[in-house]
Amino acid sequence: MNDDQLLRYSRHILLPEIDVEGQQHIVDARVLVIGAGGLGSPAAMYLASAGVGTLVLADDDDVDLTNLQRQILHTHESVGQAKVMSGKATLARINPEVEVVPLKTRLKGEALEEQVALADVVLDCCDNFETRHAVNRACFKHRKPLVSGAAIRFDGQLYVFDLREGEGPCYHCLFPEAEDVETVRCATMGVFAPITGIIGASQAAEALKLLAGCGTSLAGRLLLLDGLNMDWRSIGLAKDPSCAVCGVNV
Repeated sequence: MNDDQLLRYSRHILLPEIDVEGQQHIVDARVLVIGAGGLGSPAAMYLASAGVGTLVLADDDDVDLTNLQRQILHTHESVGQAKVMSGKATLARINPEVEVVPLKTRLKGEALEEQVALADVVLDCCDNFETRHAVNRACFKHRKPLVSGAAIRFDGQLYVFDLREGEGPCYHCLFPEAEDVETVRCATMGVFAPITGIIGASQAAEALKLLAGCGTSLAGRLLLLDGLNMDWRSIGLAKDPSCAVCGVNV
């Protein structure tokens, strides 16, 4: 790191759990953020401000007026723009040292595999089960840690699947893939804006801890937030031996 970076990230460096070595890992990292909406907005902003060297932002949507209530990566002037381009502009204002790679696409197939393989950590900030399961399969295949979040109404969920060793549970262990699962969307159910900020910022925190190699990650636990009563619950997660993605017979 140069002198400007040492100054910019000095408050991280002062933390003995991170120090210069941990911050250097963050600066050298490449993080894939899938979804530039309610969760992806705060996650990407904190990752950029913390100095993640390369941020890949993937989303196929454009900014809509209804997004602005919670998707803080975008502004009123961004309405009609691609979310990834609006996001890139915002992140450049936060930290011009970060390279932002905008991908206006719904990652799937070989494109998803390629981006996951290149990433050090993957953040699932999307809003549909099909993509979540595809991301989980790719992360397990390439042994990449996955930080996943969800927010709807006043409720939030946060989980880390550290798939580098292949011993812990994966997303499919928690939510088995099924054709008859109905995706619950903010457009029809509503969402309390700060919930997306709390969960998205927490995703960034877990990703930075993984990159810096500090603390204990959320791997093996499901964190549930009842925002209406501001109550947190932590539930232990176990690997499903018969899981179709990470089970013993796969």
